[in-house]
Amino acid sequence: MSDKSIAIKIEGLKKQYRLGVIGGGTLKGDLQSWWARLRKKEDPNIKIGEKIYKKNEKFLALDGINLTIHEGERLGIIGRNGAGKSTLLKILSRVTAPTEGEIKVKGRISSMLEVGTGFNPELTGRENIYLNGAILGMTRAEVAKKIDDIIEFSECSQFIDTPVKRYSSGMYVKLAFAVAAHLDSETLIMDEVLAVGDMAFQTKCLEKMNSLSASEGRTILYVSHNMNTIRTLCNRCIVMDEGKIIFDGDVEQAINVYLSKGEDIISDHYVYDDRDRLFDSDGNITIDELRLNNSGIKAGDKIPIKLSLNSKKPKSDVRLRFEFIPAVTPKKATTMILDSKVNFEKDETKELELEIDTKHLIPSRYQVDIVAFSTDPFGNDNYLEGVFPGFVFDMEENPDDEPLLWKIYNWGAVRLHDVELKKE
Repeated sequence: MSDKSIAIKIEGLKKQYRLGVIGGGTLKGDLQSWWARLRKKEDPNIKIGEKIYKKNEKFLALDGINLTIHEGERLGIIGRNGAGKSTLLKILSRVTAPTEGEIKVKGRISSMLEVGTGFNPELTGRENIYLNGAILGMTRAEVAKKIDDIIEFSECSQFIDTPVKRYSSGMYVKLAFAVAAHLDSETLIMDEVLAVGDMAFQTKCLEKMNSLSASEGRTILYVSHNMNTIRTLCNRCIVMDEGKIIFDGDVEQAINVYLSKGEDIISDHYVYDDRDRLFDSDGNITIDELRLNNSGIKAGDKIPIKLSLNSKKPKSDVRLRFEFIPAVTPKKATTMILDSKVNFEKDETKELELEIDTKHLIPSRYQVDIVAFSTDPFGNDNYLEGVFPGFVFDMEENPDDEPLLWKIYNWGAVRLHDVELKKE
């Protein structure tokens, strides 16, 4: 592609934060934190489990990003929490400035970085549409030509003259996306905000972004943890980890890299010090590490694993659930639950040796999430601990099996038994 088709060019981009000094979100919060440090007391603004940084400690959120994005591309940006995705988008949207590096942008950028970005809560929905147009450099007459389409797409016509401070988070997203999609900008940036909307509106937004890219040549930058929407929308994807781009290219390959945490060779030993949690737990039950032999696993093999669990308090009837998520399809493959219940004394660690039967799994790369839970007398599950992913493994075709004819994208990653004709 020629240089004329380049929409965004990033060279040597770095962003460094100085931690432990300011950043409470408000002047009051920063003063409270400062006064607590001065008296060597606990910071009242630190959340439970949050890392406490030393004064003047530095954190490199982006570490030498080089990236070229062409006009009309739909770029997916994926990675674990803290990888630098949102920081990159904030710099591109001019919310914050880079510490080092150069960024060249062609045309205007409209962005949705979080629910309600760019909206004044005291203004009505209609007034905020004009406000956003003015921010993009459009005249009132230019916005007026598009306002009916914006209101219709947003599905908020009944409340368009109501102050947006009374809107639900879903209504915020609907109106904000409608504004960003219909006003004149060459690049549209989206940061996970569609997760707030309902499923029908998500589908509608994805179709609109595809249409904008195809018909108008709009450039789309889209961050999401939903791999299904990444597959649906994007024609290119980058994976970020610790402020760096570790993969840039095909969408499916990028998802595979993301699910395996960017490792070329999947580790057979997982220590869970820094884990992604999908729910809060009290921290009394922890899954500390896991070992498995994942080399040359073939369809139908049994995978032996060793799992270490610890409990700070006495706990009975702890169970484990393994949730298999294949890389080739967004559908969850299957869930396997440990039949036996585990009991703990105070500060007891138990080593469990388990076998996972793969006879129904289609050959693929699998992310396996591990959840520890207990069940109350009413049958309700109480979540105790979770690691996401617990481990990742590749399963190959078994050469001794008959050729596998299975439409995995339509039927999922679990193959059920064939129907047999009853013999007379």
